[in-house]
Amino acid sequence: MGVRLVVVDDHRLLAEALASALKLRGHRVLAATAPAAGAADLVISRAPEVCLLGTAVPAEPGIFDPVVKIKRERPQVAVLVLGPVPSPRGIAAAFAAGASGYVRHDERIEGVERAIMKARAGEAAVAPQLLQGAFHELLNPAAQPD
Repeated sequence: MGVRLVVVDDHRLLAEALASALKLRGHRVLAATAPAAGAADLVISRAPEVCLLGTAVPAEPGIFDPVVKIKRERPQVAVLVLGPVPSPRGIAAAFAAGASGYVRHDERIEGVERAIMKARAGEAAVAPQLLQGAFHELLNPAAQPD
């Protein structure tokens, strides 16, 4: 059985292409839209099981405010962040805001679908290599110049 989804990304082409691919795989896409600015209100009104929320800059201040709003108004909605290769702080910020996972923009559709299913099941959805990189960077921080 497919998952009820909302796909949001600042890049309309990416949102629509991902929505089309997920529809072909049997999922019900309630909306595919850009930009992410009105994402929280859209997700709250449509009440999907999972929201895919794209971001180009996962470390930018306030970027995960829509996640906070969605989780406050619709705590049952799992939010997966879609983004570039993140810093450990970006992954941590996404989870601190209430995200259920982080999926890189260069992931294959099968990986996105696995993340969707994990998030819907209440599991954290982060690729092991992202966690390894994050833990490595956190445990071995680069020296910061004065």
